[in-house]
Amino acid sequence: MRALHIITGLGVGGAEQQLRLLLRHLPVSSDVVTLTNPGPVADGLTADGVRVIHLGMSGNRDLGAVPRLAKVIRGGGYDLVHTHLYRACLYGRIAARLAGTRAVVATEHSLGDSQMEGRPLTAGVRALYLTGERLGRATVAVSPSVAERLRSWGVPRQRIHVVPNGIDVERFRFDPRARIAARRQLGLPDEAFVVGGVGRLTPGKRFDVLLHALARLPRDVRVLLVGGGPEEAGLRAAAAQLGVVDRVLFAGERPHTAEAGPCEEGRFAVGLSEAEADLPALLAAMDVLASPSPEEAFGLAVVEGLAAGLPVLYVRCPAVEDLPPDAAVGAERVLGDPDSFARALLRARSAGPRPRLPLEAAHRYSITRSATQLMHVYEAAASGSTPRVSS
Repeated sequence: MRALHIITGLGVGGAEQQLRLLLRHLPVSSDVVTLTNPGPVADGLTADGVRVIHLGMSGNRDLGAVPRLAKVIRGGGYDLVHTHLYRACLYGRIAARLAGTRAVVATEHSLGDSQMEGRPLTAGVRALYLTGERLGRATVAVSPSVAERLRSWGVPRQRIHVVPNGIDVERFRFDPRARIAARRQLGLPDEAFVVGGVGRLTPGKRFDVLLHALARLPRDVRVLLVGGGPEEAGLRAAAAQLGVVDRVLFAGERPHTAEAGPCEEGRFAVGLSEAEADLPALLAAMDVLASPSPEEAFGLAVVEGLAAGLPVLYVRCPAVEDLPPDAAVGAERVLGDPDSFARALLRARSAGPRPRLPLEAAHRYSITRSATQLMHVYEAAASGSTPRVSS
């Protein structure tokens, strides 16, 4: 099978990283089209041997992107087109139809109760989404919660298929040498209690809650934010206003996989001074992961934190909430206000260190299992039948 993946952009984000990881495990010959912003993940895909095509789309009203994309699809002789993220799903489905490709699968990565990819879910956004959805054969939801939301919108049940995001658990396994090296690189004292936040720095992630909680906590507590985005300047200003600017570290966007420098089985363990630490190394440097976002479609950062053996505090995380209670050990749901986070963080700090082994919830989301489930969707979509992987 030959597949074309179409995605809005390839900056460092959950959907983008998930696409790269999937392509490493799917037994399919794949190319990738990015509508905008090739970004660091495009470089990673190229390093993996994947052909990446930059369509050069100038904005949402660049209607000329549709025939350009249709030309790529037609010329590639693809058996299937798989779209990711709102803009790519809309333009990709239309272009696939124009190119005569009927086997179109779309993954809904980031659909919350009131937002989609950080944009408000207006009636117009929903109507446009549903119009495009009808042009495909299957829509993949990354959690049962997202599947139920799509059904409530009117997407036919038989077209929705749950394929959870997956992770490479071994990549995130705790390495004490990576912890020491990452803390040294970041200038974090050995005795500091480090609260981590991972994700795009956007208003919807509500990382400002962690800064307000930090102002209520002892001075040995630090906040380490991993990610980039438009809210960074506002968060820096808030940290200064709260008097915690010297206790907040902005690590910027970091890849899930180290691309260069000394490594062991592909991950940094020592020698971090020669290159920036990757995400697994930064998770090793943390003592607890906090996810204050109330609008998560899956909660990939939470699962990655559990794979790193971290206690996790979250406001909303379908990846955990959809599991049986006995499989969610290590993750605690808290209210989304600063006082609730401050109290929960004090409890975690008082509990002291514990063995940093991957927790059971992380093992539930193996990337190999997700790739196998997605292949069932592909095979059925290519044959025109109904896949049988929904939950």
